[in-house]
Amino acid sequence: MKNGQARFEYHLNQLQELIAKSSKQKNPGLWLYQNNARTPLFMLEGLAKMYAGIHNKKKFSKIKEHTKLLEDAIGQIDYYDAFAKEFVTNKKIPAGIKNYLQAQSREKIQSLNEILHENNWLGDNADRIEKIRKKLGEADWQDEKEEIKNIHQYYVTAINKILEFINEKNFQFTNVENDLHEFRRMIRWLSIYPQALRGCIQLSSPKTATPKYLSKYLTRAVKTSPYNILPDAGEQKHFLLFDKNRFYALSWLIAELGNLKDSGLKVEVIKEALLQTSKINEKDALAQAYKLAGPGHKTIQQLLDASEKISNTFCKEKNLESLILGVAAVKK
Repeated sequence: MKNGQARFEYHLNQLQELIAKSSKQKNPGLWLYQNNARTPLFMLEGLAKMYAGIHNKKKFSKIKEHTKLLEDAIGQIDYYDAFAKEFVTNKKIPAGIKNYLQAQSREKIQSLNEILHENNWLGDNADRIEKIRKKLGEADWQDEKEEIKNIHQYYVTAINKILEFINEKNFQFTNVENDLHEFRRMIRWLSIYPQALRGCIQLSSPKTATPKYLSKYLTRAVKTSPYNILPDAGEQKHFLLFDKNRFYALSWLIAELGNLKDSGLKVEVIKEALLQTSKINEKDALAQAYKLAGPGHKTIQQLLDASEKISNTFCKEKNLESLILGVAAVKK
């Protein structure tokens, strides 16, 4: 089995085990959400997204569609459930809002259960995983050296698209979902792929001295994060090397943008709940949402401005262009 197929199998086996266990539960969707099924789905989605850009676009695009559908469904549960849990002991949050979020969580869990059965992940006709395996078995897998070269090019293209996106906006964010969240989503894939690829991307310290401006990103939390410990190379003989400090800097930016995004979504979810549970217009709902979010809570525009500032600094330091050190091979 070629390396590419083996990577898919690793994450597919993890997902298969979770789905098998969930099939014995009264509420499979809830069980999968509570037992981190989102992680192998993210890995499979990332691999399919990348390999669709390298070869067999049609086969891998179909795999991506199915895994993304499940991953998105779990993400919807997490969105409402996380805020429902955060607000449960907050006496300032009206009961109507809490009840709305809990109801939305239940609704999204039911939606996941329906997707699991309608798309044959579970039930009498559960053959989705075997169909994915069949597509994997039919793919034109490349040898290790050729594959690394193509993964390298895929990263270069992905980074260029990110830079085009941010430059077209002139680093001006006006919308949490379309600007902040989309930019973060794009750069986050750069850090997900190395985990999904199971060892063919490794971190390396450059031979030149680390620029002083990178020190602000190299926090203890970033350097000790399990997300920044990449899988062992194993028997891999060809690698794509990343600048370790710039990979850490990328991790810092993803985390900071995530915090700002979540702060903005907190206001948005309260506003949504108010609009759905009371007779109030959008302007008044937003004003009330800021009050309920807590004293001194930043406005959406302030959060977007803060996102612009750190993204602008990060990109102008050319950290994305300097992330890839190149391809390396084990000497025989």
